[in-house]
Amino acid sequence: MDRDEPNPLLGIALKVSSVLVFVAMSTFIKSAGDGIATGQITFYRSAFAMVPILCYLAVKGDLATAFKTRDPFGHLVRGFIGILAMSCGFYGLTHLPLPEAIAIGYAMPLLAVVFAAVFLKEVVRIYRWSAVIVGLVGVMIITYPRLTLFAGGGGEAGAAYGALAVLLSAALGATAMVLVRKLVMNERTHTIVLYFSLSASLFSLLTLPFGWEPLTWRAFLFLMAAGFCGGVAQLLLTQSYRYADMSTIAPFEYTSIVLGLVIGYWLFDDVPTVTMLIGTAIVISAGIFIILREHRLGLERRAARKHVTPQG
Repeated sequence: MDRDEPNPLLGIALKVSSVLVFVAMSTFIKSAGDGIATGQITFYRSAFAMVPILCYLAVKGDLATAFKTRDPFGHLVRGFIGILAMSCGFYGLTHLPLPEAIAIGYAMPLLAVVFAAVFLKEVVRIYRWSAVIVGLVGVMIITYPRLTLFAGGGGEAGAAYGALAVLLSAALGATAMVLVRKLVMNERTHTIVLYFSLSASLFSLLTLPFGWEPLTWRAFLFLMAAGFCGGVAQLLLTQSYRYADMSTIAPFEYTSIVLGLVIGYWLFDDVPTVTMLIGTAIVISAGIFIILREHRLGLERRAARKHVTPQG
């Protein structure tokens, strides 16, 4: 996707807007009620996300070209991994307080650094490795109290499984990020976004025989709203990268924890624990350090290229 004229303030505004809408999506999913199959939630989230995406592509005149792809198998694999990540995340979201699920999910960009080094052979130096290790320690501080609840049984064990599910979602999401990095070498951004929603809808529909139940109108409307919000948020996020560098807007991802704390307390009576707040602060600090480090390295690489003497 071509970059427009740089406009950092607009990029930041779009990023914060996407975070707000993503948190709204999570709120709608929690509000839909207990007992809804994870595959059913994932289907509605994916299928209704296509509505704003298709409308946007139609308005832009890109609808005809959006379905053209040179790597259908790559989209299929990315969709399968992505739907597993989404399903695990939604399971955790329905079994954990909203801010806690958001905070554990911050493990995804940390794990993405590890996977990029392993699978894409990207160079990761000691500073980033140190930040990743510190950030993962913060994640363990958040999750450890939940993992000790396995012996409790009942609802307590459900919260423990929820924490594990969000951790697995982060690992699968990081894997999906690696796959997307490969796809963007040959595929357009809107094609990747469209095929993910399409493949996720089809994969989640396969879970229809496994626990789907008739929805109340209330649950249906909440899940439909969640899907619509997911599509709008994805569009806002994609647009934000048109106007500002990733290193500029990435730190604003962490505004989601503030929104999560407010909404969790206001709507669901979720009171954060001290260990959760400490772990979250550590994870956010590590994430911001990685972002700033990448920004500095990017500036140094650009400066080095400018000073290279052309060979005649």
